[in-house]
Formats: sequence, structure tokens, C-alpha cells
Amino acid sequence: MSKTALLIIDMQNDYFPAGKYPLSGIEAAANNVHKVLVHFRENQQPIIHVRHEFTSPEAPFFIAGSEGSRIYHSLQPKEGEFDILKHEVNSFKETDLQALLDQEQITDLVIVGAMSHMCIDAVARAAADLGYNNTVLHDACATLDLEFNGTHVPAKQVHAAQMAALAFAYAEVIDTETFTANA
Repeated sequence: MSKTALLIIDMQNDYFPAGKYPLSGIEAAANNVHKVLVHFRENQQPIIHVRHEFTSPEAPFFIAGSEGSRIYHSLQPKEGEFDILKHEVNSFKETDLQALLDQEQITDLVIVGAMSHMCIDAVARAAADLGYNNTVLHDACATLDLEFNGTHVPAKQVHAAQMAALAFAYAEVIDTETFTANA
């Protein structure tokens, strides 16, 4: 029998406009994360909040104990929800995430959060490799503009390329409305 959990990745203050590392479209993504969070709460399904803190005080953002490292106000965990602290891009690396999923007998993950091209990508690929069935809600994820070898890549293209890659082999990639209407 399958059991689904919501996995909210790095929805922390530093990624919002007043933070140290704001992402393109983060507020729209947060609104969709909130919708799916409410859906999981109403259906009493497991919710796992993953929060990133860098171990160095010289880190550019997500400094341990800072306001920027705290989960965004509208997405704060409630009693009974799980909280995982990570120090790496991959939410499974050196955390208790897999043990928690096994303990809770989770087979399926709904993945949302930030950044599309980093932590969302890493957790979706790792989860698939570990045998979990993944759904990524593309409009509940955000990223930022990148630059490579002198080429500017707008966030919208970074996001689209990442979602296309995940959809190819690692996850079902759909929007929040489709998920909540069919879950």
C-alpha cells in the first residue's frame, strides 16, 4: 500500500525579497506551497519540512541561527510535522530523512520548494534512486537567473530545463492545481 508525504525543501527567509539570496518567482511558489501544505494538513498526511543551514558563518546565506535561515512565516511547521536540518544540497546526505521515510512507511513523495536546479533536483534524483515515487509540483518551486561561460540564463529557462530533466526519468512533474484536484 502506498503512503504519500509532502517534502518542502528550503522555503526559508533568505530566498524571499528581503533576504540575502532572493529567487525569481519565490512568492508565487510559496503561495502554491501553502495550498498543497493546507491540502496535506486537511487530509492528515505526513509533512516534512527541510531546512538548510550552512556550517560556516561566512556563508552567503542560510547562516545558522539567522533570521534568513528560518522557514518563511506562512509555511511554518505545526506540531506533528517533521523538521529535517541539512547542511548539503541533497536532503538525504548526512540527515535522518531516509530513516524517517522508512519509519513512516512512506512510498511516494510530493516535492516542492527551492531551488529548482539545486536542492529540488538533488532530492528528486536521490529519492528516485532510493525507490520512492516522486511528484514535483513545478509551480511550487523557484530558482534564479544563472550565468555559464558568459551566457545569461533567465530563471524561467533554468526552471523549465530542470523540470523537463526531472520529468524525463525522476518524477511526475505537474502543477499544484492538478495535484490537489486529483489527490
